[in-house]
Amino acid sequence: MIALIAGRGQLPTELIARLPEKPLVCAMAGSEPDQVEAEIVFRIEQLGSFLLRLKEAGVTEVCMAGAVSRPQIDPSTIDAATLPLVPVLQGAIAAGDDGALRAVIGILEQSGFAVKAAHEIAPDLLMGEGVPTKVKPGEIDKADAERAARIAFGLSAADIGQACAVRSGQAIAIETLFGTDWMLASLATRPDGQGGLLYKAPKAGQDRRADLPTIGPATVEGAAMAGLNGIVLEAGGVIVLDREAVIAACDRRGLFLWLRSAE
Repeated sequence: MIALIAGRGQLPTELIARLPEKPLVCAMAGSEPDQVEAEIVFRIEQLGSFLLRLKEAGVTEVCMAGAVSRPQIDPSTIDAATLPLVPVLQGAIAAGDDGALRAVIGILEQSGFAVKAAHEIAPDLLMGEGVPTKVKPGEIDKADAERAARIAFGLSAADIGQACAVRSGQAIAIETLFGTDWMLASLATRPDGQGGLLYKAPKAGQDRRADLPTIGPATVEGAAMAGLNGIVLEAGGVIVLDREAVIAACDRRGLFLWLRSAE
């Protein structure tokens, strides 16, 4: 049996629709899903008890999908089953996103669960190389994509984000704790006018079983409102929700979508 620890957004719904059997849908308090109903909501301070409950329910596999907020630990509510995990949890919360996820995955595996990636359940959420849109990237866009890939690699070392916006070889925005949508919204009043591209890719060395970068139709609208010319994704490394709607939105907005090979 598989448990889906669901966060916000469309991804949990996409995964549930593809699973042969209904998973046990769980959620962390403060990061409850907005499109599916969680059967179990747990506090991070009772993580140990939650894991015991999963075992009692016959769960052998766990998948984490959807956006979550970083929790604050209330020491007064930690239960006995979670006490041995406190040092790891404290380190995870203090770490960057990738470090935190590695710690959580480690706890799950040490507790006897196999951690499954969203794209293992639904391989069609990843797209291979190519440009499926009517608009194609030009030579300037190709140079900007190469520059963006180098910037994203640099962000990986600092465990900051998985996306950036580049125009004429210059970074005009980078993704931070607030996410891609916020980054794109920040470009709505950009002083340099229009142009450039959005680039998204996994962090270098990232454990791809959780937190793969994701886009959907709303990302296209955000990129258009930001005055960008297109979107570049690492082929096979970014989840694309509602693929046909994403391509149609790009065509409607006059943007290109380029699935670029990792170099």
